[in-house]
Amino acid sequence: MCGAELSQLPEGVQRVASFLQAAGHTTSPRMLQDAARTAQQAADGLGVELGQIAKSIIFKRKSDDAAVLVITSGDKRVDEAKVQALVCEAGSKLGRADADFVKLKTGFSIGGVAPVAHLTVPVTLLDQELFRFETIWAAAGHPNAVFEVSPYALQMLSQAPVADVVINVVV
Repeated sequence: MCGAELSQLPEGVQRVASFLQAAGHTTSPRMLQDAARTAQQAADGLGVELGQIAKSIIFKRKSDDAAVLVITSGDKRVDEAKVQALVCEAGSKLGRADADFVKLKTGFSIGGVAPVAHLTVPVTLLDQELFRFETIWAAAGHPNAVFEVSPYALQMLSQAPVADVVINVVV
């Protein structure tokens, strides 16, 4: 993306595009015609499997008010206890983050939280379930913006350890 194209995008998307460009990522954010505030809306809009959507879920570590970002597969549900065990000291708790906390820490509104280019670098975990796919899609700083990435590239971009962070359903 060139400077003129970039300046026409919403601020959050500009930040993500600049981050991706600086990191040498080969694809730019793409604006969807309809909002993709949920993983299902994104999957439907892109014509991909629900699991190919990389959801960015923000939690609040209560001991130090840190943002905890869990990048998870769209068809999975985060196991808060697993995340807490990975990012909190014994006796410390993890809590839900409200919209104001998310905006303050990330610079993004809920529904458009990107896995990269946050205002404050969060504690980050990457769901191992994303590696089922060759290509995944993540929010790019706005409910209508996404970018394409491989799970391996997303791991490099986010500098996140890969972890088991989802609820395991026994069938």
